[in-house]
Amino acid sequence: MELLYFARIREDIGQSSETISLPDTISDVSGLIDHLREQGENYQAAFKNETIIRVAVNQTYVDFDHPLVDNDEIAFFPPMTGG
Repeated sequence: MELLYFARIREDIGQSSETISLPDTISDVSGLIDHLREQGENYQAAFKNETIIRVAVNQTYVDFDHPLVDNDEIAFFPPMTGG
């Protein structure tokens, strides 16, 4: 699974993308975020406030209960503002 990080989330984690294998215990976006938080302080900082995180799976906006499979592309980013 390909993980993409944008804006503040990318800055907190220290990289723009990574490839991981989906652990068998994870079935949705929320579970993935919990798993990522366990990867270190930089991930904890990036995902500390879920209310300001948006997620796209395979380039479609989804909610945190969206199911995942191992070949998905998941993008994490803050809310977009217009102007």
